[in-house]
Amino acid sequence: MKVYGVTGWKNAGKTGLMERLVTEITGRGLTVSTLKHAHHSVDVDQPGTDSYRHRVAGASEVLLASGQRIAIMQELRGAPEPSMADLLARLSPVDLVLIEGFKREAHPKIEAFRAEAKNPLMAPENATICAVASDTPLDLQVPVFDLNDTAAIADFILQEVGL
Repeated sequence: MKVYGVTGWKNAGKTGLMERLVTEITGRGLTVSTLKHAHHSVDVDQPGTDSYRHRVAGASEVLLASGQRIAIMQELRGAPEPSMADLLARLSPVDLVLIEGFKREAHPKIEAFRAEAKNPLMAPENATICAVASDTPLDLQVPVFDLNDTAAIADFILQEVGL
């Protein structure tokens, strides 16, 4: 599978860009999955549901299946967080996996940047950032795209990964 990341500091527009890229790229007939890293505790389940009760009771994994979707919840219970490679290996094959976060991993990335967030650019210090999507003009050593020009950003990413 081809992988490409979207990175940036908080409030830089990463999630919005990811959402638009998924829509744009799947609209071109390609299959896309996403991998999102969270720095905080995450729970997709709700207290009181049967699956939640299974996990609280001590199940290592709970697979919840319906006619619309399947969710697998795995409790780490003190085990180390899986690596990005381990997580990617769990995904079904697709044309492209877009990765949000994992800024320190070695995969190629585009940095989302919003001037109003007042965070420094990562691109000058991070060789894995191949381009920047910004809401303001920038003079950098990598290509700079308008943060809202989803088609051009998608073109760049697809060309970079050979799709």
